[in-house]
Amino acid sequence: MQNIQEFIALLKSPSHKDKELITHAFNFAKKVHENQKRFSGEPYFGHVFEAAKTLIELGMDAPTIAAGLLHDTLEESAITEAIIEKEFGKEVAFLVSGATKIDKYEYRGQERHAESLRKLLLAVSKDVRVLIIKLADRLHNLKTLQYVRPDKQRRIALETLEIYSPIANRLGMGRIKGALEDLAFPYAYPKEYEETKLLLKLKSKENQKYLEKIYRSLSKQLAEEHIKPISTDYRLKHLFSLYKKLKRYDMDINKVYDLAALRIVVTTVADCYRVLGIIHGMWRPLPGRIKDYVASPKINGYQSLHTTIFTGDGGIAEIQIRTPEMHQEAEFGIASHLLYKEGERNPYKEEQLLGKKTAWIKELAEWQKQVAESGIFLRELKTELFKDRVFIFTPDGDVVDLPEGSTPIDFAYTIHSDIGDHTAGARINKKFCSLNTKLKNGDIVEIVTKRGSSPSTKWLEYIKTALARKHIKAAISKTARN
Repeated sequence: MQNIQEFIALLKSPSHKDKELITHAFNFAKKVHENQKRFSGEPYFGHVFEAAKTLIELGMDAPTIAAGLLHDTLEESAITEAIIEKEFGKEVAFLVSGATKIDKYEYRGQERHAESLRKLLLAVSKDVRVLIIKLADRLHNLKTLQYVRPDKQRRIALETLEIYSPIANRLGMGRIKGALEDLAFPYAYPKEYEETKLLLKLKSKENQKYLEKIYRSLSKQLAEEHIKPISTDYRLKHLFSLYKKLKRYDMDINKVYDLAALRIVVTTVADCYRVLGIIHGMWRPLPGRIKDYVASPKINGYQSLHTTIFTGDGGIAEIQIRTPEMHQEAEFGIASHLLYKEGERNPYKEEQLLGKKTAWIKELAEWQKQVAESGIFLRELKTELFKDRVFIFTPDGDVVDLPEGSTPIDFAYTIHSDIGDHTAGARINKKFCSLNTKLKNGDIVEIVTKRGSSPSTKWLEYIKTALARKHIKAAISKTARN
């Protein structure tokens, strides 16, 4: 289907103005790419069409969808940004420019990669829709990766797993993250992919048997309690997520308890907790495996109740309980706050909703301007975004997201630079601890400050975050000048 009428029909309640914009972008892109072919031999327009279709599925607005159709015009033709702006306006031109692949720059290896990431961060820090277009573009490129030469296949796949998939995760876009990983995994690590796939195949039938039995028993009990789920389905763990977990357990799949999960979607938050109580009344939960992401959402916005139970016949199974709104957030993340509603967007409301979720992008974009060496930039970027995260609480119950291995000093600077600069000590779970203590998930941290305290060079050995390093170095330099 590459017909404009059918394409427009996919949109949700578009205005006349939106239809005109998207129709113009559709026809413009089709003409620009009409004589171009992909490595597969398919018409090039098919790629931008599929990327734009993904943006529709994510519920994006008309300018973003138009930019998705146009995202390769600057790179693959003589069309300039000025022409795009004249034809489609400043907003679409900015999105197209931001999403354009940066192949023009004469960089090689790590330096080239770092420069591309710098450009991406700068564009994304101004408008997160640029990143969503890039994710849609990458998703379709992976679907046609078999037509690319092997060395390029692995490079694109590794870049996806190291950069794009973790970014999708930080934005809470579970569906996109899973799809990117599933498509990239076999090209990045073919041997490990085959091993993981075989382990999953051997175990999944057994798990499905347990889940079906639980579903039948639970459905009967919920009916007696007058709770009618909106939907119930099974979720198998994505292969790459499974592989990462298997590595922690020496590839022993019997130690992975969330291989498959029964997902129950109910109408209200109150029903979520009622269902959890009913489940625990029927089966014994595993100690330490009850996770309340409703009361304490993950930093990317994910909410759900998780419990892992003994099935009573030798099996172990995970059950997830959520509302439709939570499910929308889990699948689409930040895109769910940019939903396409009758062609209208409220910039102020959007900024309020997205500000906290995208603060890390703005911080990195600001920080990267001060870093000259590409190697340092890449190392810090991966630490900030792509390492495992720990979620730390302030005494007031606010959640702070930090990379694994962070210390109270990282925490202090994340709260405020002035607090970091005057840190004198820290209490972790109400006990005084040294400033080089590594924080653990769920720790409650209180920073003790004194006006006379200031950073020392020793602190640079303790920290994990680029933000803390930036402020410590600035404070030390200021002290040296005085």
